[in-house]
Amino acid sequence: MRLAAGQPRRPRPSLSWRRVLCVLFLPLVSSGFAPPVKQRNNFIFEHRKLHPNPRRFDWSHLTPRQLKNRSRGIQTEERAGRNPYFTLEGHEFLILGGSVHYFRVPRASWRDRLLKLRACGFNTVTTYVPWNLHEPQRGTFDFSGNLDLEAFILLAEEVGLWVILRPGPYICSEMDLGGLPSWLLQDPTLQLRTTNRSFVNAVNKYFDHLIPRVAPLQYRRGGPIIAVQVENEYGSFYKDKAYMPSLLRALLQRGIGGLLLTADSTEEVTRGHTNGVLATINMKGFKVDSFKHLYKLQSHKPIVIMEFWVGWFDTWGNDHKVVGVNEVEKSVSEFIRFGISFNVYMFHGGTNFGFMNGATSFEKHRGVTTSYDYDAVLTEAGDYTMKYFALRNLFESILVRPLPPLPSPTPKTVYPSLKLSHYLPLWEALPYLQRPVTSNVPLNMENLPINNGNGQSFGFALYEMTVCSGGRLHANAQDEAQVFLNETSLGILTDVYRDIDIPSITECQLLRILVENQGRVNFSWKIQNQQKGLIGPVTLDKIPLSRFTIYSLELKMTFFKKLRSAPWRPLGGPSSSPAFHLGTLMAGSSPQDTFLQLPGWKHGCVFINGRNLGRYWNIGPQEALYLPGSWLQPGTNEIVLFEKEKSSSDIYSTDTRRQARCCAWPRLLTLELAFPSPGPPTTPPQDVAAEMHHIHSASHHGGERLLPTPSPTLDQPPGRSPLLLWLPELQQGARAEMMLTYSQAVPLCSHRLTVSWLQTLAA
Repeated sequence: MRLAAGQPRRPRPSLSWRRVLCVLFLPLVSSGFAPPVKQRNNFIFEHRKLHPNPRRFDWSHLTPRQLKNRSRGIQTEERAGRNPYFTLEGHEFLILGGSVHYFRVPRASWRDRLLKLRACGFNTVTTYVPWNLHEPQRGTFDFSGNLDLEAFILLAEEVGLWVILRPGPYICSEMDLGGLPSWLLQDPTLQLRTTNRSFVNAVNKYFDHLIPRVAPLQYRRGGPIIAVQVENEYGSFYKDKAYMPSLLRALLQRGIGGLLLTADSTEEVTRGHTNGVLATINMKGFKVDSFKHLYKLQSHKPIVIMEFWVGWFDTWGNDHKVVGVNEVEKSVSEFIRFGISFNVYMFHGGTNFGFMNGATSFEKHRGVTTSYDYDAVLTEAGDYTMKYFALRNLFESILVRPLPPLPSPTPKTVYPSLKLSHYLPLWEALPYLQRPVTSNVPLNMENLPINNGNGQSFGFALYEMTVCSGGRLHANAQDEAQVFLNETSLGILTDVYRDIDIPSITECQLLRILVENQGRVNFSWKIQNQQKGLIGPVTLDKIPLSRFTIYSLELKMTFFKKLRSAPWRPLGGPSSSPAFHLGTLMAGSSPQDTFLQLPGWKHGCVFINGRNLGRYWNIGPQEALYLPGSWLQPGTNEIVLFEKEKSSSDIYSTDTRRQARCCAWPRLLTLELAFPSPGPPTTPPQDVAAEMHHIHSASHHGGERLLPTPSPTLDQPPGRSPLLLWLPELQQGARAEMMLTYSQAVPLCSHRLTVSWLQTLAA
């Protein structure tokens, strides 16, 4: 642009990274200053504070069932004065995605979770596909029940959501071995996540079965899948530069097309990317510097945040992880303002039912908890959170049409206290297991000759051998082992502590080592060496032991059917451990969700009607196990605990989920308010902060109108639980949705209450 005579010349912006801060992907204030597209830097940063983008979108017609014309698909466009963006059939489109893993959610709850995703304002659901669950044995595939991937995708389409599929083969996802099947570890020459022939052959056979199921559900073929991710976070592994191109070809050859993606950390995106696909990044919050490597890689394509971490996973023995609502809301606001597509990880985390959890291995091995709550937008049990309403309000501000109504809160119930009636020591349950394996040397779980040659993937293994003297026992037990001399406990071995003293004995005794697989590491190069059980020789005073009898305790449903005929002992006081404990849960005619608390118990697993609910452990942070109502049958339900160390007699049902060492859990209250008239304000709030999200007032015509959101005044007198609320702006018959955050740890739950002026609310 030429300057008129006498007009002062504008200073030219500095291009240094120290000056190039604060603003991402925003056009200059005047389009006249925008350089031609082919010369333009697509990542524009400046110090000037910019106002939110006032544009509002109408995507009501861009849903899988309504969009019939699919000639163009999702594409990238560029214009002078702005940054690259997606279009869907020619309409500007932001991917607003939320992760929901079908395999972590009871199938009966899929619809509820997807409807809540849609009602929050998201337009896309994202899910991983776990190879280890779908092919538990070579050539044996399971896509039934809770693993019915096609049904989940079609349900998402029915609800009005697009789908981004992340089929791996490696997925991480805090799954055992990152979602890879453990039988891959049998071959010592096989190199995971490389072009090693054995690994490629296994992947090809899996893809030959998986891809024909999902390829017909792609966008161009009338389905809801708008994008497919190639592998996952390979930049952090990167052992074979030919691996990613090889996987891409494998997908293309089987009919996968359209928008293809890779996903990596912000620092490793250049290593994990492969030509011909869109690179995306993962991050925990909006920071300008996070995009510099992505920009160097692809400056003329839209930005996609494949995983925006709104929380984090928990591991046993560590504190519960939380991410604040304000942090999440701020980052999402920035994403929207700058036209960045994103996927919230997790929208709903769900549960690591059974033994599917993975593990970390930094200073020591730590298994991921049964709960995969993730401090997500919905809780583990599908309840609303403060994050949900914050995001819903944000999405409402950019959409022309109103969002769908909120689905009703998921009902919870409290069942009568459960008393366990019988127990069975582990040693007396051994005859009901499959025939043990005998070997001169200890065999790890993966190499046990069971399950049609596929070894043991999950659970426990019991190693028995005869010793005729005491001494120093040395064993590499992965991940934790209890050592017994006959039935007397001698101590515990771990991946760190590998020695234990055997007392002097005068005659030969039975030495027993019960090893628990607490989850294989799911991230980093360590996945290559995740064999479980006893690894290598077991020595006594440095002399190798031999002649092992090995029992596999996978604790499958078939085992518990056999166990019903065992001679259970009545509980009459403290029982020995390890042992199975039997009781009943009376669910009534219409079972509902609940949580199980196990005070006094130490470490073990819970089984409901033979189904593995998951692990419990008194070291926390998880204090209760989520029990879906769909797992219960009307009337009597069998409950079995396998306790490793210290038994109790009580199990309690509760309608709230407790989390140890949690600072400031939110409580959601959906209030029906009826105020006759304003009155005197109460005293200022002391321990409670309130945030009003929606205020609706009934009109004379039977409809509703949105009122300005007032600032409520609350009072919680010290030492008392009742709350007093004053909202003078509200009229009689008004309805409000409110979030209350307590400064102390408070369980997370949902309530619908009716209150009148200055009526106390039970906390």
